[in-house]
Amino acid sequence: MKFVVAAVDEISPGGRKIVEVAGRSIGIFNLGGEFFALRNRCPHQGGPLCQGRSWGALEAMRPGEFEYSRGGEILACVWHGWEFDIRTGQSWCDPAKLRVRRYDVDVEHGADLSVIEADTDSPTAGMVKGPYVAETYPVEADGDYLVVEVAS
Repeated sequence: MKFVVAAVDEISPGGRKIVEVAGRSIGIFNLGGEFFALRNRCPHQGGPLCQGRSWGALEAMRPGEFEYSRGGEILACVWHGWEFDIRTGQSWCDPAKLRVRRYDVDVEHGADLSVIEADTDSPTAGMVKGPYVAETYPVEADGDYLVVEVAS
């Protein structure tokens, strides 16, 4: 199932937004115009992972020679500092075995978003159709939006 979570311009490059989708807390990240989504729950002890600091990778091929790369792509949990790759959800310390749930994020134009029409003749389960009808107005969505797909 797909959910619209934000307008593209709501999350600036290097920024993030934490949203509630289908009962899950999910962090949406903008890495230089590319968008990624991770479950906001660290697999270590359930901490709010997406509230953590993001930084890059510090690697050394030889002692004393350091190279900093991938700025802003590594996310550290606020509770115990466990690090994860925002692009893949893989753990930085044990990528073969440990990961956080990653969700696909698509950019869709507002005019292309499909809207499910409400069936006004069928009342919601447990409700009785009443005599009153609310006045409604057509709504159009302009611009680009971030859409996250979550399996039900």
